Amino acid sequence: FLYMVYVAVYSKLKPEVAPSLPPELLYVPKKDYPGMILKSFLPPVLLISMIKGSILLGIATPSEAGAVGAFGVLVLAIANRRLTYEMVQGVCHTSARTISMIFFIIVSATCFAYVYRSLGGDDIVEHLILSSGFDSWELLILLMAITFMLGFFLDWIEITLIVLPVFAPLVTGLDFGDHIAKNDIVFWFLILMAINLQTSFLTPPFGFALFYMKGIAPKEVKIQSIYKGIIPFVILQLIGLSMVMWKPNIALWLMKSVYDY
Repeated sequence: FLYMVYVAVYSKLKPEVAPSLPPELLYVPKKDYPGMILKSFLPPVLLISMIKGSILLGIATPSEAGAVGAFGVLVLAIANRRLTYEMVQGVCHTSARTISMIFFIIVSATCFAYVYRSLGGDDIVEHLILSSGFDSWELLILLMAITFMLGFFLDWIEITLIVLPVFAPLVTGLDFGDHIAKNDIVFWFLILMAINLQTSFLTPPFGFALFYMKGIAPKEVKIQSIYKGIIPFVILQLIGLSMVMWKPNIALWLMKSVYDY
């Protein structure tokens, strides 16, 4: 939502950054609307609904929802007559490389966490932070700041698997009084972490979204320009993070509504 507001306002103030399409491209006969909607809009909406809906309704776990999404994409590929052996082969190879990387990170992070805890590292960090005299709000801000800084150098997977086990014992001891119920703190903290981790896609030098943008942008667009252009969106992420910290129900109302929590 913040992204949409920013883009709309910025485009209004500087129309040259978002010029209108030529009139001949804007005009579409009304009789073509149903076909365009059925072909371009409904398939991705149905696919997203299948994945998210299966999770929210308790039909599938997140891992199983991935299989639901894969099945939906397969159906769409068949419907569009784009399912070929070469495409399936490429998808399998790409998936295998990605899964191998993730499992390697998981195994490495598990080994690190095991050694870290065996040596009492979590107790040392917990004692060090708690002995600093920080209250719950100061500690929460510190954890968010650490996560944000790590996002410049690590991907969200590494941060999740390595840092969360360190933060876990600290979070259980937080108390924000009437600001949020004790039972909701863990869920609230995880949502804050998820919002914070989104910045790891945007922050240089290892932001995945930055390299994706560079890959699809014209050759004359330099990576330095992309770095500069991403600054407002990182600020918007931090604004969103602050809003959820200020009003926890912004993030918790859906969970409470769907699961009657």
